[in-house]
Amino acid sequence: MGVFILRRLGVMLLTAVCLTYIVFFLTNLYPNLEKVAKFEGNMRMTDEQVTTWLGTNGYLRPNVIKYGEWLGVVPGFKRTTEDGEVKGRCIGQGIDPADAPTFCGILQGYWGDSSVFKEPVSETIAKRLALTGKLMLTVLLVMVPSALIVGILAGMKEGSRTDRSLSTFSILSTATPEYVSGVIFIAVFASSAVGLKWFKGSATSAMDDATFANFTLPVLTIALYGMGYIARMTRASMAEVMTAQYIRTARLKGVKFTTIVFKHALRNALIAPFTVIMLQVPWLLNGVVIVETLFNYKGFGWVLVQAASNNDIELLLGVSVVSVVVVLLTQLISDIGYVYLNPRIRIS
Repeated sequence: MGVFILRRLGVMLLTAVCLTYIVFFLTNLYPNLEKVAKFEGNMRMTDEQVTTWLGTNGYLRPNVIKYGEWLGVVPGFKRTTEDGEVKGRCIGQGIDPADAPTFCGILQGYWGDSSVFKEPVSETIAKRLALTGKLMLTVLLVMVPSALIVGILAGMKEGSRTDRSLSTFSILSTATPEYVSGVIFIAVFASSAVGLKWFKGSATSAMDDATFANFTLPVLTIALYGMGYIARMTRASMAEVMTAQYIRTARLKGVKFTTIVFKHALRNALIAPFTVIMLQVPWLLNGVVIVETLFNYKGFGWVLVQAASNNDIELLLGVSVVSVVVVLLTQLISDIGYVYLNPRIRIS
């Protein structure tokens, strides 16, 4: 197991470097840099002035060098202005250039400054990630048990009326996008037009104090969409296990049906759904963009929209790092969980 984990960690590190470099390359294309120049300088800058500004501030250097600086393995860029002032990536306000560190990148804990929020990227991501983490945890607590119950009940008796009803519900929930179900929920349960003002149509107040009234609709909107997919996978896996030879033998021996389900069938039936459940974590992290925007919940997805719409390169790169790390960690946990759910699976 230890060798397996070390091998997986090595692959994860290589994957993280490749993915973050691709994001870095795309965000540092010249059209994006031109927008940065005009935002930081003057919107009426000519093409020659834009090129001069970018060259002066080190944006026109090779991407590999800039990526190394951002990562923290290459010394940070420095330049001397016409007034003799020294500026650079590692030189912030109030920092003496002589005392400035040589390396200042992700590895040193420096994520850059956000041009939109006017604060360090690490602080922005930490605050918004905590808000989305609260939403994700609530969604998982609602979605996973409900989906497993629906899938198990449907798969226990394949082809029955219960199976057809629950399968239809699962398909409808998965086929309905979040922006459709969210609008329906707001119109029915939060709008004064219908009259059922049970919940609040905005989740902004839930950022400070999550209550049943302001947090239910966004949680249900996300949970319903993901629940259908997990339920369908659980149903298919459960139906397959229930037709296995050892299950038939147990039934012929007169073992209680509940004992067969919970003691013999359930553990093997959860292997495929476990992977699907783990894949919901990165989906929840980046897939809540629509829901957070719809309900005005300013979490991680909302920050991603703000960074992309305002061409905040440093914030976009920080968001990409968090997303890549979450995806890779969930895949590692999924692989390890496979072994514990079914020890017969070979690690190699």
